[in-house]
Amino acid sequence: MKHFAYTVLLILIASSCISNKRITYLQNLPENEVINLDEFIPYAKVEYKYILQPFDIVDIDFASSNPELTEAFTFQGTRNIRGGMMGAGAGGDLFFFTGYSIDESGFIELPKLGKIQIAGLSEQDAKEKVQQAIDAYFKDDVFVKLRTAGIRYTTIGEFGRSGTNVILRNRATIFDALAASGESNILAKRNKLFIIRQYDGGTKIHQINLHDRALLASPYYFIQPNDILYLEPMRIRQLGNADNLSSSLQLFATFLASGLLIFGLVRGNL
Repeated sequence: MKHFAYTVLLILIASSCISNKRITYLQNLPENEVINLDEFIPYAKVEYKYILQPFDIVDIDFASSNPELTEAFTFQGTRNIRGGMMGAGAGGDLFFFTGYSIDESGFIELPKLGKIQIAGLSEQDAKEKVQQAIDAYFKDDVFVKLRTAGIRYTTIGEFGRSGTNVILRNRATIFDALAASGESNILAKRNKLFIIRQYDGGTKIHQINLHDRALLASPYYFIQPNDILYLEPMRIRQLGNADNLSSSLQLFATFLASGLLIFGLVRGNL
């Protein structure tokens, strides 16, 4: 009976172990190969250029030596909102209140200039299109600045923190997104990270492997605005999450050992 109890406990412990190969990033090095820390891995030959889409929000600002010209493009209270929210650390979310939303047809509407279609354009091309519109309206020089509200993405599944995050940069990698989301859970299938990415007229689902060094040269190494990242759980997740799995296994082992002990005592008294 004692040997049987030990055997059951060993099987239980072995089944609950998670191999390092299942949680280590950027693996697939040949055996016995000396890691070259200076190895150069070029980015994939995919132009990193986000294309504006309907329902995106862009921030447009104007500057001129003649302040009366730019005053016509400033909504009442916008400057105060920007100053107050930046002071409160609102970050990219302030563009929701002060920016211009692209409508379903791909247009933004600007004071004096009317509707301008910018969906389907890159940030730089959209800036140039707005600049052309204002140059045709004013004889004086007015400089246009147009930018998106950072890189907003959503994480669901086995992340440290699921939810929507904003990275206030023009470019961010998948590892930047992981770090900002509290890293991936120890019970996540890191070889199956799904990226739900928006394209003109629809979405696509891409699968990437965080174990594979080839990710560094992948076209999905850089995330894009509105990406949704989903990490599947391992099957062992059914026993509990990463925080309480160990406690669950210990409790189960205690009940098992107690049951075996009682069974042995009863059997010995028969």
